[in-house]
Amino acid sequence: MLFSFLKYLFLTGLIFCVAATWAQNKPGTGLAISRASGAIVIDGVLDESDWIKAGVASHFFLNYPVDTLAPAFQTEARVTFDDDHFYVSFVCYDDSRPSVIQSLRRDFEWSVNDNVGIYLDPYNDFTNGFFFGINPYGVQREGLMSGGGTDGESYNINWDNKWYSAVKRLEDRWIAEIAIPFKSFRYNQKELMWNVNFLRQDLKRNEVSSWIATPIQFLPSAFAWSGKINWQSPAPHAGTNISIIPYATASASEDKEDGTSEKLVNAGFDAKVGITPSLNLDLTVNPDFSTVEVDRQIINLSRFEFQFPERRQFFLENSDLFSAPGFSSLTQPFFSRRIGLANDTSDNLTKVPILYGARISGKMGTKWRMGLMNLQTKETESLGLPAQNYSVGVIQKQILARSNIDVFVVNKQSLGLSQYDPTKFYHESLVKEVWNGSDSVPQLNTYNRVVGTDFNFITVNNKWGGKAYYHHSSDNFSNGDSYSFGGFATYNTRKISLMGGGIGLGKNYNAEVGFVPNLAVYPGSFGGIVEADYKIYQKSGPLVVMTPGVTYDVGYLPDGTLTDQSITARYALRFRSTAMLTASVKNIFQKLPEDFDVLDPKGDSTFLKGEEYTWNEFKSEFTSNTRSLFTYAISTSGGEFYNGTRISVGGLLSYRVQPYGSISLAGDYNHIVLPPEYGSATFLLLSPRLDLTFTDKLFLTTFVQYNDRYDNVNLNARFQWRYKPASDFFIVYTENYFAEAFASKNRALVLKFTYWLNL
Repeated sequence: MLFSFLKYLFLTGLIFCVAATWAQNKPGTGLAISRASGAIVIDGVLDESDWIKAGVASHFFLNYPVDTLAPAFQTEARVTFDDDHFYVSFVCYDDSRPSVIQSLRRDFEWSVNDNVGIYLDPYNDFTNGFFFGINPYGVQREGLMSGGGTDGESYNINWDNKWYSAVKRLEDRWIAEIAIPFKSFRYNQKELMWNVNFLRQDLKRNEVSSWIATPIQFLPSAFAWSGKINWQSPAPHAGTNISIIPYATASASEDKEDGTSEKLVNAGFDAKVGITPSLNLDLTVNPDFSTVEVDRQIINLSRFEFQFPERRQFFLENSDLFSAPGFSSLTQPFFSRRIGLANDTSDNLTKVPILYGARISGKMGTKWRMGLMNLQTKETESLGLPAQNYSVGVIQKQILARSNIDVFVVNKQSLGLSQYDPTKFYHESLVKEVWNGSDSVPQLNTYNRVVGTDFNFITVNNKWGGKAYYHHSSDNFSNGDSYSFGGFATYNTRKISLMGGGIGLGKNYNAEVGFVPNLAVYPGSFGGIVEADYKIYQKSGPLVVMTPGVTYDVGYLPDGTLTDQSITARYALRFRSTAMLTASVKNIFQKLPEDFDVLDPKGDSTFLKGEEYTWNEFKSEFTSNTRSLFTYAISTSGGEFYNGTRISVGGLLSYRVQPYGSISLAGDYNHIVLPPEYGSATFLLLSPRLDLTFTDKLFLTTFVQYNDRYDNVNLNARFQWRYKPASDFFIVYTENYFAEAFASKNRALVLKFTYWLNL
């Protein structure tokens, strides 16, 4: 009897394992798409005959917290189309427990919301594409994909476009119905196979599942792990594809520091013209970015500039093509935030009016991509800047299975400069003191140019990746040593992740329209990094995976002098509850190439050129269960700091009133104690935020940023009414105060109206 029972259990388990294996959809699995014979009504009810007869993408499989089982509740996806729209529907089986969402605000954060979405590569190049997602309350998110979707940097949620959706919530499922106009995304009309995956985040069970089964070490939305939408005939041509997005603003501002006030009425427009289904022309005339969310302030105690993200719509589509050269955050020859923004004499970032701009970007044929951009800024005497023209050109060719090579040029030209006038054109980027043989005299810089080539490598299964590049700059100041080069390689398996690489920068390399923070600190540099992580998966218990890792980072001056070296050991824990904990210790060596004041970047130097410091520091971070109404994240760091000590505590407290929004408080506290002759300081940054979403079309966000390091309190309140898809009315109020006296510095009120018109 016992033997028979054990035999039964064994055979049952064997059958289950075999069935589970067979149920997995492999990369390349096809899903046929047929033209709809009737009208599709977007109401969240799949009662049309075209949905009933459509092929079903089913048998979703888990990617997380394990990749060996089917999810607790299955998902079904279907696709169809007509002359104007690409349709997608989802049936997400569920229980009656409430879904987890943060608010009704569109472009929600994927990781903290129940949601489902389509990840689409309509070029079949395994490199670039689009994603469209929706949560159980019908809130939309969309964005751009680049680099094959291999990591978090491959997804740009700031892209915005027009599409339609509806959701029905039932006792045992929720149903989403989506219509995406062919005019809203780019595609290769001649391509009969589109790469696709359907992905569901079931947060209340902490499960991620996808149509194509994806190993746990890879993102299931990556195109390396995609199926195929099979077209019986080419997708419909989008027809005349022209969108005009005019805007009008009315604003009033007051500057109490200099006693001025201003009232303005302004107007302009953006336009999108589909040259082909895969090639787009973007135009902008007198653009206004007053409604773009302000940057989150930080306490930066390093010697390097911090890179804030680009959110302005004009720069976003195919932005990966323009930003791909070089290394992100290290040696980018083009960084779009350099256009329309400049530092004033107090080193504050100030807007520079853009008069007009144009960019052509997209796919040409099956293997080529191209991007051309030109923008013109207005002369700005308050910053000492003349009118300037910016041009960027990139050609990229796909080689091997998923790799590519690109050639680019970035050019910045200052117009109307004939001779040095210290009262008119004095910005630091224009003037440099040079030796004429007997004296130091100012010399003008009328242009800056960077040219180069990059090779980007990735294998079909995402296991190997890498990059190599060489760039060269030129301007009126250059005199040799104007190079930038680098390369890295990555290797990823189920348990091991390895990365190694290095960069080199000549002392005269100058990418004014790029982001190269090292050259603001070093007179040229060479550096390298090696990183290794090992994943230890847990089959049961509270943990999903433990990841010990180590990083070695080193930097030298061109003459071989060691300036920087760090060794970091870390350990990360991911819990089944969605909580995460990381801890690290770091040994740091620095030999300062220039004077540096850690307490006040604008003050007298605390540490002097040539001084050497070695210290150790620790850091820990914990993020609580993101499914709870009350969540928190806390980070602590401390230990030695140069020749003193530092204690830092930061974090975020948040309470959400589902689904109508949340209230939160972010903070960062730093206490630095140096020897008496160097001084000590305490820095505090606090940012309370109120985020209300009255409906999925009415939003109010109000947040305050108190930063005592810069004696500033910033208030920003933004009301948004999305009265039609991609069309908005905004009311934005902002004010800055002195932190100590809480007296107003300046304030502004802006009303803005935009309308998306398809021709």
